[in-house]
Amino acid sequence: MSSIENIREKIAELKEELGAVIVAHNYQRPEVQDIADFVGDSLELARKCTQVDAETIVFCGVHFMAETAAILNPDRTVLLAESCAGCPMADMITADELREWQKRYPGAPVVCYVNSSAEVKAESYICCTSANGVAVVDSVPNDEIIFVPDQNLGHYISTQTKKRLIIYPGFCYVHHRIKPEQVKLAQRLHPDAEVIVHPECRPDVIALAEAALSTSQMLRYVKASSRESFIIGTEEGLLHQLRKENPDKFFYLLSNSQICTDMKKITLEVVARTMELRQNRITVPEEIRLKAKQAVDRMLAVS
Repeated sequence: MSSIENIREKIAELKEELGAVIVAHNYQRPEVQDIADFVGDSLELARKCTQVDAETIVFCGVHFMAETAAILNPDRTVLLAESCAGCPMADMITADELREWQKRYPGAPVVCYVNSSAEVKAESYICCTSANGVAVVDSVPNDEIIFVPDQNLGHYISTQTKKRLIIYPGFCYVHHRIKPEQVKLAQRLHPDAEVIVHPECRPDVIALAEAALSTSQMLRYVKASSRESFIIGTEEGLLHQLRKENPDKFFYLLSNSQICTDMKKITLEVVARTMELRQNRITVPEEIRLKAKQAVDRMLAVS
């Protein structure tokens, strides 16, 4: 038996011992996705965490995702597979900085991308994901809205709504560094392929794509398409699910740098160690949790 099989067996034993469910984001390593009970994007994972019937949630993702699970499940144990797996974009805004923006634009409610801390969520009216951002913004009764922290997603949503968005200048480095020149080169190399990018990409990249979609939307789009080849503009971890679900189709990344180093910190060994030691428990102070939960609940009601 290989060492990987041994680790998988150990994880299965620990899962039973803990009464645990394992959830993983689409950007995780293939072998981590394969041991998860559920794999999805931020919106799907948030929904799933309201439905789990388990004593423990083992979260294979980054810190804000496990925090969202803890916000929705105060009576369950939430373990983040790797304690130092964070999100640089989420770190680009703090609750204090958001309050300063609210002073600058009094009366404008905050739509907060779920890629943010619990403290920032607690200062927001409603959360959104890349999958439901337009619907969430349209659901807000005000015409003027503060959108944090992703400037690229905010710009994309602003092109799909009549609302006026005041956009905070944060970004995802993985998507932000994709350039139009890379799209044009990929189109020349693969002229029959359709370009699909994430709405966290820059506006000039989105303008060259056939569609801007969240990761779950990409999976559904490709599965329903009659096209045979696709150029993908998001973190490379999504290719695992794309290829599993579409073995007869071809996928190309826009660049070799589409890697989130924080997502890749989680390995099978890391998952097993966290479960064995019952470490990296994520908790949110109750005052912050209750306020943040209101914003998340409003999002899930729209969805």
